[in-house]
Parts: sequence; structure tokens; C-alpha cells
Amino acid sequence: MPVPADPNAAAYHELGPDLLVRGEGIRVWDDEGREFLDCVSGTFNLILGHNHPAVVAAVKEQSEHLIFASSAFQTAPTNQVMTLLAELTPPNLTRVNLRSCSGSTANEGAIKIAQLHTGHRDVVVPFRGQVGQSLAATAYNGLARMRAPFPPHHPGAVHVPDPYCRRCFYRQHPDSCGLWCVERIDDFLTYAGSGSTACLIIEPISGVGGNVVPPPGYLQRLREFCTERGIVLIFDEMQTAFGRTGELFAADHFGVQPDIMTVSKGLTGSGLPLAAVITEERFVGMDRSLHGFTYGGHTLAAAAAAVTLEIVRQPPFLAQVRTVGAVLLDRLLKLKDEHPCVFDVRGVGLMLGVEVADPDGTRSSPLAHALHRALSDRFVITRVSEHGQGNVIEMRPPLILTEQDAHLIADRFGEALETLPSTVR
Repeated sequence: MPVPADPNAAAYHELGPDLLVRGEGIRVWDDEGREFLDCVSGTFNLILGHNHPAVVAAVKEQSEHLIFASSAFQTAPTNQVMTLLAELTPPNLTRVNLRSCSGSTANEGAIKIAQLHTGHRDVVVPFRGQVGQSLAATAYNGLARMRAPFPPHHPGAVHVPDPYCRRCFYRQHPDSCGLWCVERIDDFLTYAGSGSTACLIIEPISGVGGNVVPPPGYLQRLREFCTERGIVLIFDEMQTAFGRTGELFAADHFGVQPDIMTVSKGLTGSGLPLAAVITEERFVGMDRSLHGFTYGGHTLAAAAAAVTLEIVRQPPFLAQVRTVGAVLLDRLLKLKDEHPCVFDVRGVGLMLGVEVADPDGTRSSPLAHALHRALSDRFVITRVSEHGQGNVIEMRPPLILTEQDAHLIADRFGEALETLPSTVR
């Protein structure tokens, strides 16, 4: 099919300048043959890289038999995915709702289940929390900029300080604060809530919000806090699941069991849409008519997910993520020592963030964008946090990253930093 002379004439949003035509592993190529290193795995979802042969083969084989079936029927791929998710997630999570096709709708499904189960309504969300892009999920997002354009059709979000120790809301230090970011949630519920709290939804490591890793003990205390108050704890593992942290789930990495877990993005390995809500047994009972989408549990996507889960569950695969992630993190930390504009480097496994700032430590989105452009000039694909409004370079390369490519990425990152003004370098 010929490419229109000006595709932007039809596109609702202006498109980027590059036309991608092929992908393999962590690399993609444009129509001019230029090779890019994809350090954000598409949109954080291609955990097995572009066109993983096992996933491609599974999809091709399934397409020759059955591409789609209504959720009124069983299929072998969807049955297999539900069985695997129930087996691989923390042992308290035994039931799988596969009727969502995106992270936003899965998170909404989890919130619906919590509200129906508890009879309460408020949803607690950390300041930088990204719940989703649908209208209801947008109303719960932590960033006011994401809520501002839309009327509050879904009131009931209670936003609380997140565990961002380098920029602590309470101006405390993690060694001595007593985890105020948990203990003072009660104040927000008492004075800013409606008196009816259903659930708390949190990314174990924030994604869009700046790759913030909680301090030791935070999620364990949050688990206790929710249990003591009958609040349903939901882990949004859209970005952290399926080996991203070097463990199968961030819940495993931190040793905390949520009441409900939501997953999407990397579930199918190489880009097909599928999402799931995994719950404890006690949450069974929401009528199927209250949460279901035409393309939820898509048969073809489930075939991709089944083979992906079998790959990422293998201990050597997860060990390799931890090894290569440590190599890349170490290289980036060395760059921090050499460049004062690098305020912080943080992450777990292959979920890393590089925060840049002005000499006085002030957040600088323009500086982040300058670094982002310099990386792009060196054919390294990254993203800027907070949907482009933040000051953290997000790095989520495919989990098949090799040590050699980790060093190549770090080399180009160092070259990009050298292009920044000497006043901030």
C-alpha cells in the first residue's frame, strides 16, 4: 500500500518524522535503513522485543485455526493463559478475569470489584500514579494535568504523597522518617476523603511518574495499613510484571501480596493487546455484564501470551534480566558521577530511570527533553516521564537485552550527556 505524501493531513495528532518498517529484537529500522535501539520496548510492552520468533510462530499457527471467539466460549489459548496467571502470580491470587484489552480497563475492572466487594467508593492513588487513559481512569490519575481537561464524572479519588525519597513531600529522610508516606494516609482519608474508602491502587515502581522505587519496608507497611483498615490493595503491574524487575512480578521482588493485581502491556510479549485482573477467591461474584469488552480475552492475543508466559517464567531468563540490568544500572551510575546534571539514577532489573535537574537540584523538563533529543540523534529511543512533562528519562529495553547492547546503550547515553551545555554537565 503506498504511503500518503503527507500522512499528517489525515492524522488527528501530528506524527513523528520517522517511518518504521521493520523490527527485530531490541532494534527497529526506518524506511531509510537507519537502525534504532528501542530502549522503551515499543510502549513498554514488547518485553520479548520486536517480532520474537516464538511469539510470531504461535500467532501464525493460531491464526490458521481461530482468530477470535466471544467470551461466551472457551478457547485453548485463553484457558491456558488463565491457568498460567493463576499459577504464576502470588499464591493468594487464584481467579483471573481476562475480559479487558488494556491496562486502563483492567484497572477500572479492579476498582469496580473492590467497590462492589466493600460497598465503599473512594480510591486512594499516589500523587504520581498513572491509573489509565480512559475517562474513569483519568479521573483517578495522580497528575492534575491529566485530569484537568475533563469534568469530574468519577469523584472519589484521594491522592496521597508517594514514596519519592529524593524529593520527599514531608522533607524527611528514609532512615528516620518512620514511613510518614504510609502513616499519614489516615489524615488524607479523614480530611480529604468521603469517609468511604474502597481500595488503594499503586504501581510497585511508578512508571509514568518517574520510575520511583519505594524505600525498603514501604510496600510491606502499606500492606499492613490496608489490611488493618479493610482497604483493598491493588497492585498495578502494567509496567513491572513478567520479569521487568528480574522477578516474575514486582510483588515477588518486594515480597508483598496484593489483594488484586492488574497486568497488561508485556503480557503478550510482542505487542498484541490483552489485559487481566487477578484476584483473591473472596472477590469472585461481580456479574459478567458489569465488566467486559469485545476484544477482551482475544484468542490471537492469548496465543501470544501463553508462549510469552512460558518464556519469562524460566529462572535463567529472569536471572539474565537481573544480570544485564545490573550492568546497565552500574554504567548509568558512573555517568551520574561524571555529570552533575544527573540528579539520580534508579531502578530495578531493566526498569530504569535517569533524573536530570538544574545545578540547584530543581526539576528541569527542558533539560530532560534536550537529553532525549540528543539520545534520539544517536538512534536511542527513550521517553520523558509524566507524558513528556517530567524530568526523568525512562528506560525499559526489551528483557532480551544482552550485556553487549547494554554497554552500547550506556556509551551512547554518555555521548548524549556530553552534548548538553557545559553549565549543566
